[in-house]
Amino acid sequence: MKTTVAAPKNIDEYIDAFPATTQALLEVLRATIKSAAPDAVEAISYQMPAFKLFGMLVYFAAYQHHIGFYPGASGVVAFAEDLKGYKTSKGTVQFPLDKALPIDLISKIVQFRATENTQKAEAKKKKK
Repeated sequence: MKTTVAAPKNIDEYIDAFPATTQALLEVLRATIKSAAPDAVEAISYQMPAFKLFGMLVYFAAYQHHIGFYPGASGVVAFAEDLKGYKTSKGTVQFPLDKALPIDLISKIVQFRATENTQKAEAKKKKK
């Protein structure tokens, strides 16, 4: 459950607003994203932690019973088989707080999105 009253200024501030066990999961998720897309830049967007690489890469947010991971529709569709054990919607995956995060899967999704964004940016450059 979100506990912040004011909009967080950065990801550290966002994470600090949650209980220690949730903070630990958020830090693991953050580190996984950084590792999978080292050139991505941290941001706060829609009052959620986000990473940008040639546009939005992924978002994440903590809730009372899960962590929401937002790789966009393409990220969910591309890994639909791997995500069958999780609640998903168009561009969202829910990771329950009482289960370990699927680090390898998250890493693959982030890498997929990074490649996708990079290719789109390169295609735009070629059109100019």
